[in-house]
Amino acid sequence: MRLHVDQRHERVLELVRERGSLRVAELAEELGMSAVTLRRDVEALAAQGLVERLHGAVVWPTGQSRPAPAAAPPAEGLVVGMVVPTTDYYYADVVRGARQAVEAAGARLTIGLSRYLPDEDAAQARRLLSTGADGLLLTPSWERGCPEPGEGLWAVEQEVPVVLVERSAPLGHPAAGLDRVRSDHAHGAAEAVAHLAGLGHRAIALAVQDSPTAPRLRVGYRAAVEALGLTPVSAAPLDEAPSRSEAKRFERTLEYLCEAVASGNVTAAIVHSDADAIVLIPRLQARGVRVPEDLAVIAYDDEVAGLADLPLTAVAPDKHAVGAAAARLLLDRLGVTEPGVTDPRAGEPGRSSTARRHLDILPSLRIRVSCGAVAVAS
Repeated sequence: MRLHVDQRHERVLELVRERGSLRVAELAEELGMSAVTLRRDVEALAAQGLVERLHGAVVWPTGQSRPAPAAAPPAEGLVVGMVVPTTDYYYADVVRGARQAVEAAGARLTIGLSRYLPDEDAAQARRLLSTGADGLLLTPSWERGCPEPGEGLWAVEQEVPVVLVERSAPLGHPAAGLDRVRSDHAHGAAEAVAHLAGLGHRAIALAVQDSPTAPRLRVGYRAAVEALGLTPVSAAPLDEAPSRSEAKRFERTLEYLCEAVASGNVTAAIVHSDADAIVLIPRLQARGVRVPEDLAVIAYDDEVAGLADLPLTAVAPDKHAVGAAAARLLLDRLGVTEPGVTDPRAGEPGRSSTARRHLDILPSLRIRVSCGAVAVAS
């Protein structure tokens, strides 16, 4: 028999008064209620000053009589929900980093996959919350890596702490105020340009596939070309009109690079991703373009670059570090720190930093054969 709202409130107050503090997920399970319904009840009781709500927990109000002082909610039993487009390729390491950080704190990570399907991000977030997630790590399927006007508001409206992972929002958008952790892809592209310029290349092409990473790569590339006084190169055709077909994408990129080399000006290129570079280089060689003699190549991303028959110099985002940092930031929002980590707020139960944080993690450059430099790392 379902309890009336007043009966539910009475039972919640009874349990919190008796125990001092409870995790929301544990309380929902004990009362046989959904986490979403319980969160609404806790919000209503907190608005009346009858309980206090911390991230993921409910405690008896300070100053009112209770059996024992409320303590910071333990990490044990805490659940972190994570929504990513996929656990393949790029995001496998992001998820691993998040999982290790969450489990090191004694909590548990649960995953939802959007598969880049429309509206699936919000649906997966709702599902994770309904099964007891206390906070969310979100990588929405925003085509350009950031929301368009009016898009992504659901991420801001969550009742639990949210950290964006490998995503950001433009200034003025409500989601710009969320915590976020991302790879600084603009910096990575700029580092690749600077390395090629240091090898003597003055005209460097950029060939990127259409993805949430591409806009930041273009920003970093253009900034570095301008800062170093390099020769501007005409934009790749995919910049203006992306190809949905992989075959067309390779064909158009191949023609662009062959024509750029044939013009006698372009001597180097940055190709995103490393998987694309592995496909393109044999085709370039079949057309008489030698790598690195005629065209020095740096791939962006380092999933398989070192396994190519011509090992590829690559910019390597530290995806594991991104996932771990995002998880730690969310755990801090939930009032939890990893064992052995010094917390400047120690002794303040359930307290976390109130300042929102935007953390950019710099990629590294791994030198191999394809750029024409002496390989110093594999």
